[in-house]
Amino acid sequence: MSGHSALDPFLREQGVLILDGGLATELENRGADLSDDLWSARLLLEDPASIRQIHFDYFEAGADVAISASYQASFEGFARRGLSRKQSVALMQRSVRLAKEARDQFLAAADLPTKAERRLPPLVAASIGSYGAFLADGSEYTGEFGLTKKALIDWHRPRLEALLGAEPDLLACETIPCLEEAEALVELLAEYAEIPAWISFSCRDDKHVSRGEPVSRCMETVGSCAYVIAAGFNCTAPKHAEGLLKRARAATRKPLVCYPNSGACWDSGACWDSGAGRWVAGSDVVDFAAYAATWRAAGAQLIGGCCRTAPEDIRHLRRLLLGA
Repeated sequence: MSGHSALDPFLREQGVLILDGGLATELENRGADLSDDLWSARLLLEDPASIRQIHFDYFEAGADVAISASYQASFEGFARRGLSRKQSVALMQRSVRLAKEARDQFLAAADLPTKAERRLPPLVAASIGSYGAFLADGSEYTGEFGLTKKALIDWHRPRLEALLGAEPDLLACETIPCLEEAEALVELLAEYAEIPAWISFSCRDDKHVSRGEPVSRCMETVGSCAYVIAAGFNCTAPKHAEGLLKRARAATRKPLVCYPNSGACWDSGACWDSGAGRWVAGSDVVDFAAYAATWRAAGAQLIGGCCRTAPEDIRHLRRLLLGA
């Protein structure tokens, strides 16, 4: 698909696309041990059925888009596990195929609370995580990579090509912490303009992406590219989302993406411990879906959740935004 064609049917009929929620954190909730550098990509090798089930559960909960388990997948990371390049490509492509298989299962199911035949067939987005995700040191929240733009392009290209081999509907370039990596991705995506993509940034507050560049400048950069079909934010505190979206809307007319972390990540004291490689939980649960109406009013059209959100959050979000 090219242009906006992947999104247009949803925007025309619904006005909004419901994205899925957290994958790795939901795997952990169900007992998976992700305490290594591969994070959720580890289960592409060890327990792919669990990944497929979570994709299915998000579709059943109301997600119009599933994001593949390739966020932290990399050739270097798999090589450290003794895998060949060919095996690594196969695992990356498996991430997309698992989401496709879950979609097929969802569409074939006859006894779902929300009938599949009443919904547009969901999309599968291949996750293109930040270079910082591969480092597994939390630098997708700082942007301090020490690489040139060319080096970032060269690093992203082979993984992008591997994922395209599984024919996703679109690409989710996500948790991008700095303008330089966004510029690298924009330049790289120009080589593959037949596949639509969104770019979403991690942000430190309601004015700046994680490395500190103004959100407006980042939106202008990605918003000027025809093959980037949507832009916005993810893996960010939900309390910042409304301000970020207002600044993004002033800088671009593209559909805006918004899938923050659970409110519980910040509002109840939880935070990401990069040394331990895990979320340190707070004490209370915040109603994530309650934020969504403000995001929609601020211009978001692709809305979902990131870390520590779950299928029930997406179910509530769909009911709030679409009434079903």
